[in-house]
Amino acid sequence: MATETKKIKLGGEDTSWEFIYKRNKIERLKRDKDPLKILEELPDFIENGYENVSEDDMERLYWYGIVHDKPKIGTFMIRLKVPCGIMTADQLRGLGRISEKYGDNYSELTTRMAIQLHKVKLKHLPDVIKEIKNTGLSTKGAEGDTVRNITGCPLAGLDSHEPFDVRPVIEEAHNFFSGNPDYSDLPRKLKFTITGCPLQCSGPEFHGISLLAVKKDGRNGFAVISGGGLTSTPRMARDLGIFVPEDQALDVLKGLTHIWDGELKYRASRSKSRIKFMLDDHGPEKVRQVLENRLERTFEDLKAPEPEHGDQAHLGLISQKQDGLYALGYSVRQGWVMGDQLQQLADVLDEVGGEARFTRFQNFILANIPEDHVEWTKEQVADIGFSLDDDSQLFGHSIACTSHKYCNYSVAKTKEKADEIQEELVARFGKDVANGLSIKMDGCPHACAQHWMGDIGLQGTMTRTEDGDKIEAYQLSVGGGTGSESSIGKLLSRKIPTHEITDTIARLIEVWLKERRIHEEQHTGDDSSAGTPYDFYHFCLEHSNQELKAIALDEELEEVEAKHITLQFVGPLVAYAGGIEQHRLRNTQARNVQRLLKSITRRFNRLKEEILLEEDEFYDKVDLFINEEDSKTLNGLETALEAGDDVRIRLAS
Repeated sequence: MATETKKIKLGGEDTSWEFIYKRNKIERLKRDKDPLKILEELPDFIENGYENVSEDDMERLYWYGIVHDKPKIGTFMIRLKVPCGIMTADQLRGLGRISEKYGDNYSELTTRMAIQLHKVKLKHLPDVIKEIKNTGLSTKGAEGDTVRNITGCPLAGLDSHEPFDVRPVIEEAHNFFSGNPDYSDLPRKLKFTITGCPLQCSGPEFHGISLLAVKKDGRNGFAVISGGGLTSTPRMARDLGIFVPEDQALDVLKGLTHIWDGELKYRASRSKSRIKFMLDDHGPEKVRQVLENRLERTFEDLKAPEPEHGDQAHLGLISQKQDGLYALGYSVRQGWVMGDQLQQLADVLDEVGGEARFTRFQNFILANIPEDHVEWTKEQVADIGFSLDDDSQLFGHSIACTSHKYCNYSVAKTKEKADEIQEELVARFGKDVANGLSIKMDGCPHACAQHWMGDIGLQGTMTRTEDGDKIEAYQLSVGGGTGSESSIGKLLSRKIPTHEITDTIARLIEVWLKERRIHEEQHTGDDSSAGTPYDFYHFCLEHSNQELKAIALDEELEEVEAKHITLQFVGPLVAYAGGIEQHRLRNTQARNVQRLLKSITRRFNRLKEEILLEEDEFYDKVDLFINEEDSKTLNGLETALEAGDDVRIRLAS
């Protein structure tokens, strides 16, 4: 690997490779031996036995998507790259055969629209890699400090609402970055998504670099957001404010990657190495400036499009833009799928001329199904074990990581526990939990299952009983979301014992469903509330962390109502405030009118974007009444607010 000092392009502090190598074991590992050449050593590893494979070489195998299964007894996970999740019937059948032959017939769909095999023995790795290559797929770069599998919308090229088909751009980027040695020694992993989905279903807000398809003056191109990421320091991507013509998309991906890669400080610490920290340090305006200087061009200004509201999981029967063709979106519980099931699905697709699409929700879509074969296809797939008419979509909207059964980082059950929790919630609440509720469950802080972005997010940890015994537990966050409900979840509790977690979640859901029924009764026949259901996301917005924690942990919360200010939006402003007329704010959030406006505009970005900018400008655009008195006749922005006050905001007359 390179040893020369790289220039820092963004004005950070100088450092050196010598300093990096002292601080970062992985950088030394890459310097000492190129991970892209590690497959050449597989025959020696097999001959000497897995016990004699060094930990460094085990790490280098990541660059080919090969990871030691847990427990470490010489079996491996093999993760594939499947750009945009698109699979032909032949590829699906080939993977099914590989899984059945080498992987105990077991595989898992992943949150990067791909698939991974487990239980592959060391002696079989060369054969598995060869047979995967024969399908036209690859594992190169599925792990390691590389550009990971490039995601998009699983309906790319099929959705009548997309600005244009982005598949050629995804394919171009995949072909360029995969296995490219110039992009296989990054400070850490880098995730791209390229999408034309109006719902932005691929989660661009938590990707390192996201290209969002748009049309500008009849031209195909992209808006660009960057700097998203999860783990223990979640960040939302930020808008660079540029329009990138379609034929310049790859240049922008390369340019942003080089800017981040060129600043050595992001190699000093693995925990501070992601591209999100570059955006933290320099901001989107500076990054845009450096990008334009690097590429020697000036981009037109363009604000990234807002995501539309809808089912990001794309479940059920979907009409394609191609006449007479349909897609069928199937829920896969915890992403579990067997090798023989993959082969059977391939047989069905052969009969109808269709193809498969994997999704980031660990589900699959069967695409290009002729209308006169839809019912036949549904019957055949039901026999394989996947139903399109599931009573609850909870399983299809929820995600769980690989789990402690196979992953060496996981400290608590995820897939098995998630299945148990979801089963119990369906038993208790039936179809009422089917309306888009998502539970996202991780076994460690790496956030592979995106727990920060779930309605209910769970991260595995450990705690002790009163007797001092260590048991599995979960950190609980709520109110996360993607797309039109994009938000990082609110942390409620750090350690809820495994035997208490289901009841804890059920208490939250019970109160939500009760309030939802009241909301629906109050708005029956009210056109202003159409399209804005009182979902779990809005329930969490309406309650403070203190209230939600009290509900979840079944604790008393004294005088809750007396501690709040009631805020009501009137007319068009309702749409900019999550579609909810009435909100409650703690008195500490709104001691005066100015603090109230700052709190509410931070909470709902559209209020800022649509009504304009800073609090004082917003104030000029609205009439604000406190207990029916016009605040402008009181003390304006400095008007004090007290617990129990009723505040009403409408557009200025």
